[in-house]
Amino acid sequence: MILPSRRRSQPLTLVLAMAALFATANALHAQTSSQEEPVWMESAVTPPAAFKTESLQPFDVMRDSALSYGIDPGSLTVGEDGVVRFVMVARSASGALNVLFQGIRCATAETKTYARLSDKGNWNASSKAEWQELSFRGPTRPAMMLARQGVCDGKAVMGSPQKILSALKTGVADRYR
Repeated sequence: MILPSRRRSQPLTLVLAMAALFATANALHAQTSSQEEPVWMESAVTPPAAFKTESLQPFDVMRDSALSYGIDPGSLTVGEDGVVRFVMVARSASGALNVLFQGIRCATAETKTYARLSDKGNWNASSKAEWQELSFRGPTRPAMMLARQGVCDGKAVMGSPQKILSALKTGVADRYR
């Protein structure tokens, strides 16, 4: 009977040890992966019953714009889902209004228009409303500028509605960008 030498069995032992190590690492990764972040669920949303255009909190969207922008402070909320919702008003020099009920999700840098105010004063909810990436160009620019000026602090919400309004009034949030 020929016995294997110790030198021949060392590579086999090493291979088995490495296989056991990889199996343990994979099992640990599977456990921690499933415990990472819960799936985000958006809260149910309905447009506010009332809002005011007399005391809007203004914010800058673009120099020399034909429109002035503001949000109704009374409509500003921070949802449990992390979405900041508000009524945004764009007013032309002639006084014409475009009123939107919107949300900003700082964690993903997205915005959503839930409803638009009709000429008759009713909200027209969009059943096909989808989250859109915030951008300096195009229709999401006003929401992007609002996010930068006080709604978001990086990927986090600036804080309570009062803290957001304070940042918009003082311009503190935009100074640090």
